[in-house]
Amino acid sequence: MNRRSTPEADTQRAIVQALRFALSRDAIVHHCANEVTEAGPRGAKRQSILVGMGVHSGFADLIVLSGGRVLFLEVKSQTGRLRKSQEVFRDTVCAQGFCWALVRSVDDALGALADHGFTSRARPARRVAP
Repeated sequence: MNRRSTPEADTQRAIVQALRFALSRDAIVHHCANEVTEAGPRGAKRQSILVGMGVHSGFADLIVLSGGRVLFLEVKSQTGRLRKSQEVFRDTVCAQGFCWALVRSVDDALGALADHGFTSRARPARRVAP
């Protein structure tokens, strides 16, 4: 099996590793495989099946459950942009009182933990103003 190598996937792997270190042992960091990457009619059929099973368009890349808190993290590369469905998901979960953050690095993810009141063993690097 080939490991998919993209800036976003590599960043997400690093973020998951950092979160597993930073959070308590009973914390859950989960990725929902939310789309089929197979092209053509076969991929479309599989995606349709997944939607019927509860896959939600625009769902965040990671969900963090720790200390009674829930945080959705959308991982993007340095130049990546949110799709409309991701904006709708963000607005919907925030309106329901959940936490959501767009992260582009490990430091962003650790900062999101701090910003949303998660207890963490790690501290984000100090951000320097541009």
